[in-house]
Amino acid sequence: MSKTKINNKKAYNERTGEYSSKSAKTAEQAVSVVKTESGAEKVCGIYKKCSGCQLMNLTYSEQLSLKQSMIVKLYGGYCHVDEIIGMENPYHYRNKASEAFKLTYPNKRIISGVYQSKTGAVIPCDGCLLENKRSHEIIKSFKKLMPKYKLLPYDEYSHKGLIRHVMVRRADVTGEYMVVIVTSSPIFPKGKELAAELVLMYPEIKTVVQNISTVQDKMMLGEQEKVLFGEGTIKDKLLGAEFIISPRSFYQVNHIQTEKLYSKAIEFADISKDDTVLDCYCGIGTIGIIASRYAGEVMGVESNPAAVRDAIKNARLNNVKNARFIAMDAGKMLSELAMNKVRADIAILDPARAGCDKAALEALIKIGPKRIVYVSCNPETQIRDVKTLISAGYRVKKVQGVDMFPFTKHVETVCLLSKLNAKQHIEINLDMDELDLTDAEKKATYQEIKDYVREHSGLKVSSLYIAQVKQKCGIIERENYNKPKSEDAKQPQCPPDKEKAIKEALTHFGMI
Repeated sequence: MSKTKINNKKAYNERTGEYSSKSAKTAEQAVSVVKTESGAEKVCGIYKKCSGCQLMNLTYSEQLSLKQSMIVKLYGGYCHVDEIIGMENPYHYRNKASEAFKLTYPNKRIISGVYQSKTGAVIPCDGCLLENKRSHEIIKSFKKLMPKYKLLPYDEYSHKGLIRHVMVRRADVTGEYMVVIVTSSPIFPKGKELAAELVLMYPEIKTVVQNISTVQDKMMLGEQEKVLFGEGTIKDKLLGAEFIISPRSFYQVNHIQTEKLYSKAIEFADISKDDTVLDCYCGIGTIGIIASRYAGEVMGVESNPAAVRDAIKNARLNNVKNARFIAMDAGKMLSELAMNKVRADIAILDPARAGCDKAALEALIKIGPKRIVYVSCNPETQIRDVKTLISAGYRVKKVQGVDMFPFTKHVETVCLLSKLNAKQHIEINLDMDELDLTDAEKKATYQEIKDYVREHSGLKVSSLYIAQVKQKCGIIERENYNKPKSEDAKQPQCPPDKEKAIKEALTHFGMI
């Protein structure tokens, strides 16, 4: 494929996909050339304007290296980070596509495309390298039907027009499609006729739903819905289980990588038939239902009542009898479980990008599951929460990255944390001559102890003082750790106030 030519002498930057000349004025000229590993090229004409793909200027192997480095930077100090799991073909993986509509002046032509993140303008899109191709075709066909049914895009300034945006979801295994038409008003003249014509054009469409949205966020769905065709849901399969998907259901957009992500989470959890599993932020029950195959009991909690209704339906659909799902805030439910001294062996966390709320983490620590598997699409909020769990006596055992969103800066991470079992620890006979560190010493790093002391007492302590206090408390130190270089050398001794503060930290971390 030849590169786009423009009338100037400026060089084309193959890495950034940009022309340095100011004469490249159109989106067609300001293309981004995506180089694949085989040397082939793919072109995105709106890369810079759309801003949906932040890493379009990198080859896929470079993207994986960048994301791996980011995860290692966050977690490398706690454990070995396994190599990120990438995709064999990182294109057209998104099973959900959404496009907005706008009426242009003075020709009054309807355009469809993506919102520009900075200005909110609709950028025309003739095809996306990430979205399912058929979904894009369906949206374009809908746009062509709009004049026939006298439908106009909604204008947020004049508050005229009906169509806000259209979302298409595809079930990757079953091949079923759902079309969601988001309108500004419940009144949709000839909506069912339009839906029928769209289905006639694309028989794979199993349902068409009208969603009424009056919220400010341009791409959000509203609470009210009307089914225009079909049952209002589609079905998909994930790791052998069937799932009902409704318009507002959270369902991962990359089916291939989701199976890899959830398989890794189940592997980390190491569930047995005697285990009770907490599935926090369970959504429509995907992870919980898969985990139920190996567990004695699964308790799922989700604040979205619609998602919980889907989770209950999905449990029935898969004949799962050892899982129950509750519509409640995770923090509130976990607090109630802790108050009633309900125990759980394993907790699986899969919160939104903002991470877990403080109340949920505090209650989870009181419940004290032996293992916590934390799945996150935002490693930065994940590590924040993980540090809270570490301060409560948990240790990071494994971390795995999964590239769920190629060509974007986002990445999913699975983190396994485990808690020392006090009863087992007492019963095990440790041969100190064969160990470099005792389990007590491993519980918290020197930096974590320093941070705790500074936060709770305002004192600054050195590694030497910590080592001295640990020795006084019977915690075995490695040979030659912080010892003077000669027998005649003198070392400062830890002051009483700092010794007290360090002992409080050691007690907090369960080391004494």
